Amino acid sequence: MSARPDESKPRLTDVQTLREQARRHIEEGAVTENYGANREKVIELLNEALATELVCVLRYRHDYFVARGLKAKVAADEFLEHSNQELEHADMIAERIVQLGGEPDFNPSGFVERSHSEYRLGRDLQEMIRENLVAERIAIDSYREMIQYIANDDPTTRRMFEEILATEEEHADDLADLLGDSSNAKSS
Repeated sequence: MSARPDESKPRLTDVQTLREQARRHIEEGAVTENYGANREKVIELLNEALATELVCVLRYRHDYFVARGLKAKVAADEFLEHSNQELEHADMIAERIVQLGGEPDFNPSGFVERSHSEYRLGRDLQEMIRENLVAERIAIDSYREMIQYIANDDPTTRRMFEEILATEEEHADDLADLLGDSSNAKSS
């Protein structure tokens, strides 16, 4: 005999229990007693992601202002757009840290240590594009691992990371296109 479809799904909590649970530990805000993840570890990961995003904001901003050479305007515009999107990610991450009862770590002295990507600057436009692409590839793998680590224990953080990951993948595609364009321009 096969199991009925409902037997394989988790049991739903009755309404009265949900109401009682919601009134306990009310000072915890959005974090209920059924939160499944290790909150301290998730906050640590979020602060690492925050540092990574802020390092990327700074690198992209730098490159936006100093980009020179053939195709510099196109690349600079892309750097500025990416910088703004990375800042949006940082804001989302900081907000999530607060929702989980943590404190976002904006101390600039620790950014480089906490960041998964490096603050490496290129000497010319092609190197700038390459360094930003490397940073995006690092962010892509970091977010994938964080998503796998969190799994279903914290669906809100996981979905946020998935949204950020999708943008980082778009950034990597944009930069790979720019890198191809700048390589073709050099060889022409």
